[in-house]
Amino acid sequence: MLFDTHAHYDDERFDEDRDTLLASMPENNVGLILNPGCDVESSRKAVSYANKYPFVYAAVGIHPDEVGSLNEETFAQMKELFKEEKVVAVGEIGLDYYWDNEPREVQKKWFIRQLELAGELDLPVLIHSREAAADTMEIMKEHAKGLSGVIHCYSYSKEMAQEYIKMGFYIGVGGVVTFKNAKKLKEVVENILTDNSKVPKHGSGVGVINVHNRIQLMFGEEYGLKVESEADEGTKVTIHIPAIPFNSENQSKMEEKSVERKGKNEKE
Repeated sequence: MLFDTHAHYDDERFDEDRDTLLASMPENNVGLILNPGCDVESSRKAVSYANKYPFVYAAVGIHPDEVGSLNEETFAQMKELFKEEKVVAVGEIGLDYYWDNEPREVQKKWFIRQLELAGELDLPVLIHSREAAADTMEIMKEHAKGLSGVIHCYSYSKEMAQEYIKMGFYIGVGGVVTFKNAKKLKEVVENILTDNSKVPKHGSGVGVINVHNRIQLMFGEEYGLKVESEADEGTKVTIHIPAIPFNSENQSKMEEKSVERKGKNEKE
């Protein structure tokens, strides 16, 4: 069973068959899903899916392309969603200098505010960063101390990837790694996998990369690395979609986080 740690089922492209698709997940070996928000409305939808399906959990956050919609009132509205017990992360948040939909200083302001919120709530973060390597790292070093999470769709250098790993973050690798011109990203993955001492482990021994099973085979053949599936004996580093294979330990962690949030909300 797989744990899909980043899925946007609130996207309008799923409007026609969303319920059918989500209902089919368990029979298609998807055991857990985390649906991040991109604005207040999509975050609300993520919460609604989490409340409807026992295997769906929600992350709440404002994507850098959408921070123009934020002010103190809408930020307060977003914060209210964290009272929902199945909200287990802050995201998708960060910086996007590729599209530059919003002024960079505005992006930075709300990125920092949401990192600070994650610290207050003791929740992991889902980081979006595109063509904003230096500013993202600078902000993370100052405002993400003690936090954990995933650098989603990583696209920077292998050296910077190691810096994030040292900070306690996972490196999210998407389908781009299968492209012929994705030389830099392949080097990032190879660098992490071949230096096993730098791969942070969960108690289950799961590694840091989140890529699709068929990419696992590509790396095994192309680089001759010992990259094995979760079911194989002698696994050194597990590669799955996306970061963590579904198992009872990970399910328990998600449920514990939900219970913890429920307890905090009841006290408040």
